[in-house]
Amino acid sequence: MDWDDLRVFLAVARDDSLSRAGRRLGMDPSTVGRRIVRLETALGGALFVKSPQGYALTAEGERLMPYAEAAELALSGAADALGRPGDLTGQLRIGAPDGCANYLLPQVAAAMCDAHPGLEIQIVALPRVFNLSKREADLAIAVSRPESGRLVVQRLCDYRLHLAAHRDYLSESPPLASLDEFPGHRLIGYIPDMIFDSELDYLAPLLARSGSEAARLTSNSVSVQMQAIRGGAGVGIVHDFAIPFAPGVVRILPQEFGLTRSFWMIRHADDRRSDRLNRLTDELAQRLRSEVARLESIAANDGGA
Repeated sequence: MDWDDLRVFLAVARDDSLSRAGRRLGMDPSTVGRRIVRLETALGGALFVKSPQGYALTAEGERLMPYAEAAELALSGAADALGRPGDLTGQLRIGAPDGCANYLLPQVAAAMCDAHPGLEIQIVALPRVFNLSKREADLAIAVSRPESGRLVVQRLCDYRLHLAAHRDYLSESPPLASLDEFPGHRLIGYIPDMIFDSELDYLAPLLARSGSEAARLTSNSVSVQMQAIRGGAGVGIVHDFAIPFAPGVVRILPQEFGLTRSFWMIRHADDRRSDRLNRLTDELAQRLRSEVARLESIAANDGGA
């Protein structure tokens, strides 16, 4: 049995598609298909069945999966052992909500790549929960702790959110000296039925306290919301760590209203045996905490309304 064929098998099993697996591996889909046929011939049984949803594992494929993952983990460990002491190499794919992916991970990833020249980091920003069982990412950062699954979960840090608007908007709009004055101002927030985690329902406590109407300009992306706020379109609740990237945007009434949320790092339970991934996640966690603290300090010292 060829390890490279097992690598192709794992990619198809995780992506449910020859074309997506091919993109992951840098192969043509037809080549991926031929490699699967070769592996099935060698093992004497079908590993996949094509369904309307894509390529699903057969019972034989399900039985092969843990052995293929164990081989993958063993090869990764061997590469670590043969590398330079203290050096981290290879690819690391991180899944994260777009606020973290846009405003925190680029700097953190750049610092880690500087420290480890052989390391390649991929940042996947998606407005949903990642499926680590299908290896959509090596690890995921989430805004709430998962309640099920074979996972290793680590609380990273708290982060803060406040009301914010651009100075131009504030100068041209009625005063906002208290929460009672919010009715009549355009609110910016998430599309309600696309909030994939209750921790992201930032506006609910504001609406309950201020009597404001629901947001009239919405997006499923926190980055789009910030761009609208930066363009003077209204008032929204934003991450303090994002404010330094939006010149002219300032916090509003930080003493009256604010939210605190947490980031969680999530890994597949089988990966706890990987010294490489343990070291990577330790460094990532430390650098992420430091970056949140640095950016929040800038936002707090930048004045406000």
